[in-house]
Amino acid sequence: MNKVTIVHPRLQHLGMTTTDIDAMLLWYRKVLGMTLVHRTSSATGEHGAGPNLMAAWVSNDEANHRLAFVQLPGLGEDPDRAHHHRLQHLAFEYRNLDELLGTYTRLKEQSIMPVLCTDSGAQTAFYYEDPDHNSVELNVDNYCDSWTSGEHLRNSPEFAKNPMGKYVDPEKMVAARDAGASPWDLHERAWAGEFAPAKSYDPRVLL
Repeated sequence: MNKVTIVHPRLQHLGMTTTDIDAMLLWYRKVLGMTLVHRTSSATGEHGAGPNLMAAWVSNDEANHRLAFVQLPGLGEDPDRAHHHRLQHLAFEYRNLDELLGTYTRLKEQSIMPVLCTDSGAQTAFYYEDPDHNSVELNVDNYCDSWTSGEHLRNSPEFAKNPMGKYVDPEKMVAARDAGASPWDLHERAWAGEFAPAKSYDPRVLL
């Protein structure tokens, strides 16, 4: 038994509270392909005291679950949420840029649009809001290599100067990719400002 060195466990799942578990299940199914693993109206089972709690567990890969939702009565919108300690966003990584751009196009057809899109250098990321206004990032590693992108974050003067990177219009990126540009070409053209949106994003939407 190792009692000295730090073991590095992988992040396995996140738990989220909500007032509308059905809306959350539908959105995460549409956006991330999450499927229902289990759902209950009595999450605490025989240990519960007070009202029963509705909960659901979902996954989109081999893990037994990646997200857990617990429906709590009495939750409400907080207009001052940016000034509270909380989880700021969730992030999910695609294998390549085509998966990210294809997902953008698929979700657009369902009227699900990102609130901010950026090429930060190491990755291209599109941010969405779920029904509870949580920020959900969908991204792709521009280097296609975690070690190299990690070095970018550690050592790039461009990243140190501008961590948010260059804002991009996904429609322009889709058009350029359809015209034959490579993923790396898109990255370089994004940093040259070619895919800048007509109206700049307000980064406060992520707060």
